[in-house]
Order: sequence, then structure tokens, then C-alpha cells
Amino acid sequence: MKVYLDNSATTREFDEVRELIYEMTGSFYANPSSLHSMGLEAEKHLKTARKKVALGFNADEEEIFFTSCGTEASNMAIFGVAEAKKRRGRRIISSAVEHPAVLEPLKKLEGLGYDVVRIGADKECRPDMEALRSAINENTILISVMAVNNEVGTIMPIKEIGEMKSAYNAANGTDIVFHTDAVQGLGKLPLDSKGGLRNVDLITGSAHKLHGPKGVGALYVRKGLRLPPLLSGGGQERGLRSGTENVAGISGFGLATELCMLNLNARAEKMTFLRNRLRDGIVSELKDIRINSPEDGICSILNVSFTGARGEVILHELETSGIFVSTGSACSSNKNRKSGSHVLNAMKLSKKEIDGAIRFSLSEFNTAEEIDYTVSKVKEAVERFRRLGSFR
Repeated sequence: MKVYLDNSATTREFDEVRELIYEMTGSFYANPSSLHSMGLEAEKHLKTARKKVALGFNADEEEIFFTSCGTEASNMAIFGVAEAKKRRGRRIISSAVEHPAVLEPLKKLEGLGYDVVRIGADKECRPDMEALRSAINENTILISVMAVNNEVGTIMPIKEIGEMKSAYNAANGTDIVFHTDAVQGLGKLPLDSKGGLRNVDLITGSAHKLHGPKGVGALYVRKGLRLPPLLSGGGQERGLRSGTENVAGISGFGLATELCMLNLNARAEKMTFLRNRLRDGIVSELKDIRINSPEDGICSILNVSFTGARGEVILHELETSGIFVSTGSACSSNKNRKSGSHVLNAMKLSKKEIDGAIRFSLSEFNTAEEIDYTVSKVKEAVERFRRLGSFR
């Protein structure tokens, strides 16, 4: 049996998406900026995809800008705001548990003289809201906090942070911008830029996290907010992101978003059922574990620490049984080898808990049979390692 439980790293494309991309690359390959009929046909597909992706954010299509990936979208947001507002202030507030796509740009800006404040997290990965409130001042230009943590699945209080930002702006006449990396939330949670998230100005999304293709991302930019471009050139994406658009990939992104949104509640319910089955099975079969994911976290992620075992060894042991998991973010796995996950460190877990952590991340393609098989193989792998460890 082959069980793929690394969906937070990337997902399998929907069959319909793969078929559409194949059709697009064979028949609608013209440059969408070309003025001839083939170019206009490609542009039509681009517009259709933009409308579909906009539905995922409950946004207007002109607020969606396509990029090469979620990392580029977050970089565009962070560097864009830093450049646009550097004369007014240089304070940027974020959390200590962000994805490297946010942490690394902030580190670079810090080296350029920006005042970066990183808010700590509690044992369920929730940010210290009082510390965040206290950090906002007249020099603050940007707040960047992710919507869903990619390692433990905590759903962040984005609505509350947005309201806090807007209240401060209204009271002090400032124009602080709020960005959220919603890569792990798009297609699993309603991202309502016109409702509960109306105080969020910039939202990052990525196609390959919701059964779309790799190499395509999107940035929602609230109407009226102007950012300087990260890439200059032919002026595509209304001047914000030059470069010929990947029409086939973007079309796949649009279809994947549409399919996810059509069945959002049913998909979330199935993944929640499977996640709970996995958690309950592990809890019933093994002692000396810590569930690192909060009970009300995202439906697709379960992070567990197996004390007395090493996560990397468990990962490879499970792989021999056809089960594929991770020890944390695939984008920072090499950096984490010495110090361990920065997320679990910020949550103040012990070294043993960090060393023994495994992230299981599900999709609607998983089955109850796969989950039960995984529980049995996890038990075997952990107990085997603990026995071997006792002789060292």
C-alpha cells in the first residue's frame, strides 16, 4: 500500500487539472499579450482563471495578481510595502512561526535597517496578541502573520489582527498594511476578503497546495493599495509582475480553486474525520507522545512528537512501508537539521519533543483504510526505535 501524507509539502493534481493543462499546452500556447487571435484566445483563458482564483479569496478579479509561486507572492508583498512606505516608517511586525518565504525577506530587510519585531507563540502556536498590540506604533508599516501554520496546523486569529490594525489606523491616521500567507488555508478555509478578512490587505496563495500545478502562485492586493513591482519588464499583471504569464499553469490553478471551493465543506469534513481517526489511533496505541496540533486546527495537519524516538528515523522507517510523511516544512528541512523546527522551538517544546516530531498532512484522496494502516506502522516504527534506543 502507498500512503501519501505529505500534502502540506505539495498535493497531487486533480485529474481534471492535469487534463486541462495538457490541453492548454497543446492548443492554447500563444502569448496572452499578443494581439492576434491566438493571443486573444490565451488571454481569455487567463481572465477565466483569474475569476476562478478570485472566488477562492472572495475578491474581485482585478485584485488577483499571478506569480511563479507562493514564495514570490509573499516576497512581492513584503518588499513592496517596505519600499512603498519606507519614508513613513520602518517597523514590521510578524510572528516567530512564519514560513521561510516570510522569515527570510524579513531577515534581509532587518539587515537593511528595518525594525523587525517577531511575536512569540504559545504551546498551541497561537501568537501573543498582547505583545502584538503593544508592538504597533506610529512607525509600523506592515504586519505579516500567516493564516494557517504549515507545521502544526494552527489557525491564526487573522480576523482579530486585521481589526486591531484597522482600529489603530483609524485612531492614529496611519496606513499600516496587513499581509497574511494563506498558502495552507486556500482551498481548505473560506478566505473572505469582503467579510471576516476585509481588514487584510494582501493575501498569498499557491496552486500546488490545493491540487493545482507547481510553479504558480497568486497575490491578492486590496483595491486601492499600490505596490512597486518586484520584477520590471513588459508590464504584465497590470505592471505589478512583469513576465509572460504561465497560461496553462494559471488555468490549472483556476480549475483547482474552483473544484476546491465547490466542495469546500465536504472536503474539510472528510479530512477532519481522517485527521481525528489518525490522532485517536496514535493516542490509543502509543504512550509518551505529545499532540502538537490544536484540536481546532486546520483539517489537514496533525503534528505529533514521539518522545524516545527520532522523527527522521521514523520517517524513513515508514517510507519502507510505503507511507510518506515529513518532519516539518519541506522548504526549511535542511536548515532545521541542527536546531530543529523553528516553529516547535517557538512553541517551547523540549529538545526530545522536537527531535521526535512528525507531521502527517492529509488530503481528501486519503482513506480510512490508509489511516488505519498508518497507525499500525507508526506503532511498529516507534516501538522498534525505542527498543533499540534502550540498548545504546
